[in-house]
Amino acid sequence: MAEIIQRDGTWTFDGETVRIVPGGKAHPLRLALGELAVPVEALAGISFEPDRKGGRLRLRLRGGACPVLRAADGRLKDGADPYVLAVEKDRTGVAEYFVDEVRNALLIEQVPEGPVDRFLLAGPSLPVSGGGGDGTASFDGETVRLTWNWKAEESKTASGPATFPLARIAGVRWMPSMGLENGYLRFEPVDGPVSAPPKYDPYSLELWGLSKKEYTAVVVAAAVLARLPQARTAVDAPAGAPALTKAPAPAPAAVPPADDHDVLLRRLRELGELHRAGVLTDEEFSTAKQAILSRM
Repeated sequence: MAEIIQRDGTWTFDGETVRIVPGGKAHPLRLALGELAVPVEALAGISFEPDRKGGRLRLRLRGGACPVLRAADGRLKDGADPYVLAVEKDRTGVAEYFVDEVRNALLIEQVPEGPVDRFLLAGPSLPVSGGGGDGTASFDGETVRLTWNWKAEESKTASGPATFPLARIAGVRWMPSMGLENGYLRFEPVDGPVSAPPKYDPYSLELWGLSKKEYTAVVVAAAVLARLPQARTAVDAPAGAPALTKAPAPAPAAVPPADDHDVLLRRLRELGELHRAGVLTDEEFSTAKQAILSRM
């Protein structure tokens, strides 16, 4: 058995499964996912990336094997990625041994690197909840529930929390906040997509990117995705087929130019409201404010 224990987490390998346990101060997304068991057949490779502080262990999964990676669609940073482990300088030798053990198993089992036609990981444990911004999303395996907070638009709050069964969901998309553009968690109803922006869409949470905890919205997306019948069989849809579960990567969000003062001032006002309401700490408010002022 190979094992590496770090402050960032613990990885063990018994020849068949890589078990991943996040450290106590890991990114909220990794803590929300908890322990992961990755079978050898789900792996496309492993590497150790050294740097002056030690390095990183990185698992590379086969396309379509993990619902979390499928939902994130390449938008996770290393700190949030459950398949990346920060390695301290005095444990680089152990990391390299761990890589050798996993690679030997892949060679012996002759595991192909190509994509798979079904999820090989079960997905997040239920029930699950996460998100932020203008509300919170939860999923119990049968029903999605969106609970709004005081910052949500009246078009959302007028009818109270939104609930809809899994049978009414055709797909789910997650986009983190980028620059000054808000992100979202959007559920696509079977009777067609909603044209309203996420801010007004009752099937969507708006994500402001003011807290790492907002990344937990992707856990909800992965849990739903893992239980959609079409997602379990359509890893790569044929050309021309509708992509219901894996959304094509949207174009990068446009960042307002430095002289777009109306947008920047509106963002400052929103930050001030959140700070006065106690949603943002003094430190978070100061950091976000300086980022906007630098663009002005």
